[in-house]
Amino acid sequence: MFRTMMKGKIHRAHVTDGNLEYQGSITIDKNLMENAGIIQYEQVDIYNVTNGERFTTYAITGEPDSGIICINGAAAHKARKGDVVIIVSYASYGENELEGFKPKVVFVDDSNRQTN
Repeated sequence: MFRTMMKGKIHRAHVTDGNLEYQGSITIDKNLMENAGIIQYEQVDIYNVTNGERFTTYAITGEPDSGIICINGAAAHKARKGDVVIIVSYASYGENELEGFKPKVVFVDDSNRQTN
């Protein structure tokens, strides 16, 4: 049996921009992505703490140490600059992979700088 588990999370990031004209995705600071175990084009769920919206998209790599969290394409209607969001990736694991399993969780400050 396989279980779908939270693999990585960026907790309470602040949206820095939105780009309706881009074809889709969320642009995330490269260092935050790496520390949360998220890779380019990986599916992520976005939970908007500010307005309650929830949506699925894919991650694209932003400039390292920029703090960028930019919602692109139609999803830009679901989150605005300044909104607080949680970005989560999931993966399926076999029962034999779960002993000692721990997801990668990244906490950030108001400028999207990692605090842990």
